[in-house]
Amino acid sequence: MAEISRPGLQGLAGKQVEIEVAALGLGDQILTQWVPVLGLVYEPKSNSVEIAVEGLDHMIRDPKAVYAEQDRGEVTSIEIIDKDDVRQILKFRDTLLLPAP
Repeated sequence: MAEISRPGLQGLAGKQVEIEVAALGLGDQILTQWVPVLGLVYEPKSNSVEIAVEGLDHMIRDPKAVYAEQDRGEVTSIEIIDKDDVRQILKFRDTLLLPAP
């Protein structure tokens, strides 16, 4: 999962992510809701994107399009569309720090 350190993605370390999967036959489903990001990598040999989060390792096979949104140089969301037109939408936010008890 070392790819998270590449330029443009290094800001994802320590973030939380919500993963939404959307398709015509499936509807919109929230796969995970605000869990820590452990890694994000594209594997060219298998043409797949792997998103590792706390409690889940999500694979997207045969991505055909990738879109990213940034705010002040930080990635806020990534949309990956696979060969079956299933949209995987990753929304990122900073980890909320609670005050000490």
